[in-house]
Amino acid sequence: MLKKLLLIFALPVFIFSCGEEKKKEEEKEYKGDLSNPSSVSNPKNYFNDCKKLFNEAQSLDSMLYATMELDRVLGNKAIKAFTDYAYYCSSDSLSPIFLIKTAQVAKAINSLDQAKFALENCIAKYPKFNGLPAAYFLLGQLYDDQNYMNNEAEAKRLYEELISKFPKSPEAESARGALKYIGKSDEDIMRDIKKNEKNNVTIQ
Repeated sequence: MLKKLLLIFALPVFIFSCGEEKKKEEEKEYKGDLSNPSSVSNPKNYFNDCKKLFNEAQSLDSMLYATMELDRVLGNKAIKAFTDYAYYCSSDSLSPIFLIKTAQVAKAINSLDQAKFALENCIAKYPKFNGLPAAYFLLGQLYDDQNYMNNEAEAKRLYEELISKFPKSPEAESARGALKYIGKSDEDIMRDIKKNEKNNVTIQ
């Protein structure tokens, strides 16, 4: 738990705000995922209209921006809208942003498999996306999560790849900090923190 709290570094949050009022939505949870387009929704003419898909995604994004506490129903609706847009309008420059958004929301409501898939797609399909450092760091956190993937070797690889490819990014700095805690227990982390605090006091 301590490790997870320490790894909450500043990341860019891709939020749009369109100033629209909240729309009345159905209280129905989304059960689909990006890996299976047929489960996202029925592929009707609706999915050929990227403007409509974008408006829906933006509307849900605004609701997320305005909410004080994210509940699972709203989170699933946002994931549906974001993945619809990212999948069916994949050539649009905003699609990778909505993949990041999907991962952020999915992680917040503990849909970690979906978060992982969205981040992997973002990294694989959009190598020139300027938000790629955030995708690397978020994916590294998923692998570093002891209660989820618990794969420190893969987390370390992702953090190091992030630092190598984007050394001056804020996420690279966060990755450097995360690497210090890989493989350490809460007790070890607390010991390091106290040691650093003591050293800082001595230097002053």
